[in-house]
Amino acid sequence: MASTINIGIGDDDRAAIAAGLGKLLADTYTLYLTTHNFHWNVTGPMFNTLHAMFMTQYVELWNAVDPIAERIRSLGHPAPGSYAQFGQLASIADAPTTPPRALDMVAILVKGHEAVARTARAVFPVADRAGDEPTADLLTQRLSVHEQTAWMLRSLLEE
Repeated sequence: MASTINIGIGDDDRAAIAAGLGKLLADTYTLYLTTHNFHWNVTGPMFNTLHAMFMTQYVELWNAVDPIAERIRSLGHPAPGSYAQFGQLASIADAPTTPPRALDMVAILVKGHEAVARTARAVFPVADRAGDEPTADLLTQRLSVHEQTAWMLRSLLEE
């Protein structure tokens, strides 16, 4: 028999927050996979720099997926976890089949981090309205990482 969840957030708000976090999880996992792909496939004069940077970034993204999924579970909803679900929920495209040039990889990752930041920011209003401080804290942490990473990657594209 399923237990009733009474954490001070109504069923509708928990469902809406979990749905938004599901999109954030899908975006995060998709960006993780793209970043890991680029780590494996980067070439050219910036190889050492980008190979190491991408590794730092994909490890951070990998470590982010579990807290997002566990927050969804804490709200009483199943966390999406298949490629099919992630493909339906993600706002960012999958990694290109053919590895792009190094700076094109950087540009793709900038757009990815900016998109994930927008996805995280979109969950804030319902979390705030519902008084869901743990989700707001998680979103704040994710926004900080994605905005800073996008800035650092954008800096590589400046001349």
